[in-house]
Amino acid sequence: MDAKTADVWLPFPAEEIEGLPDAFTYRQWDGEDAFPADPAACVFYVTPYMKSPEVTLRPLPGMPHLEVVQTLTAGIDHVLDGLGLLRPGVRLCNARGVHEASTAELALTLTLASLRGIPGMVRGQDREEWRSGFYDALADKSVLIVGYGSIGAAIEDRLAPFECARVVRVARSARTTTRGPVHAHAELPRLLPGADVVILCTPLTDATRSLADAAFLARMKDGALLVNVARGPVADTSALLAELGSGRLRAALDVTDPEPLPAGHPLWHAPNVLITPHVGGSSTAFAPRARRLVARQLHRFAAGEPVDNTVLITD
Repeated sequence: MDAKTADVWLPFPAEEIEGLPDAFTYRQWDGEDAFPADPAACVFYVTPYMKSPEVTLRPLPGMPHLEVVQTLTAGIDHVLDGLGLLRPGVRLCNARGVHEASTAELALTLTLASLRGIPGMVRGQDREEWRSGFYDALADKSVLIVGYGSIGAAIEDRLAPFECARVVRVARSARTTTRGPVHAHAELPRLLPGADVVILCTPLTDATRSLADAAFLARMKDGALLVNVARGPVADTSALLAELGSGRLRAALDVTDPEPLPAGHPLWHAPNVLITPHVGGSSTAFAPRARRLVARQLHRFAAGEPVDNTVLITD
């Protein structure tokens, strides 16, 4: 398809993105019922942000000339079911570099709020109760980061000033970084008993679904805190409810399974749990970083250069 007739679909107005190349026609579509133009002319599709898979995947069958799918999320699990609708050679790119700051901030917020008893204090304020006491500090705690990619590294950046006893890193496979070793998932049974705080920030894959299952949670020490800023299904909800109900563990969850968490679900009222509604990436840090990523990717695409953040290529 000639570049002059090629469309790029964006979930926000093109005029809000500084420095877009002139090689394309820009169409705005953020999941509305009506498409902005014929999908057949689209060569580069930036998916709507935080929309359902059904919405996100709906244009794909009509995009025979598509070359790049660019998500605005770090995870790509919500688009995987649609890859069979695409021709071979389409590049799927994630939003590495967009959500690190915001998600790492929330991981630290959830950790500190849970350790220092902030949820109980807020409830006490509502009831005009003065809930003084002695609370946990993050200082001198051992923190285990499960999923040491760019978000995991950003979380460690923010832990640095808090005088943690140690930070232990875990990823799919072992490697060495300038900060120290990254351990493989296979070492989790050995590492979990030593952690006061376990932060999940791993992608959702077949290998990480229900990673934090009953056996995983049982290996955590009494009183430890589980923080999930990954995806809800990374933790087994039934197993987590059992540990919370016994009072042995605490949890701070930005993501749940199911999600959104329906009214009446037992997680809402489980003891020792803090829940936020999947807002790890939804902050003022999102838009400027997302726009810079899109502009950079489109400049590379227009110049015939490989786009960044390619997670897979369809076959």
